[in-house]
Amino acid sequence: MVKPTSVKDVDQAEIVGKIAHFLKKSGKVKVPEWADLVKTGVYKELAPTNPDWYYIRAASIARRLYIRSPAGVGSFRNVYGGKLRRGVQPNSYGLAAGGVIRKALQTLEAIKWVEKHPDGKGRILSKQGRKDLDRIAQDLRNSSKPQEF
Repeated sequence: MVKPTSVKDVDQAEIVGKIAHFLKKSGKVKVPEWADLVKTGVYKELAPTNPDWYYIRAASIARRLYIRSPAGVGSFRNVYGGKLRRGVQPNSYGLAAGGVIRKALQTLEAIKWVEKHPDGKGRILSKQGRKDLDRIAQDLRNSSKPQEF
């Protein structure tokens, strides 16, 4: 008997990498032309150095919606925010860039993984998105399972 596997049952770094790889090889997700110029938050000094950062952010948002939904752009700005260094003043908290998160959510909506909450409380993962993420998690668990003889 095969035990069902969900996104919660596998390592989060591995599943985000696997989802990002799936999004990249599917060809449905288009990286915006401004992706090489934009910072991901007010607390950052430089743009991301990884060329696949947009796929990783979209995959992370999809995983986050799987675990906790509904969520909107404002809550994702808090999740992806970080320490804002202010020189000699005490450090404070800096929010992530809302435009990057909004565009990633719109991209996930275009491939039918995310839909708007009926009550207007943000976005939720669709049935198609949940099914695809569960399938990717199942593949990840089957590939990492040691072979039994």
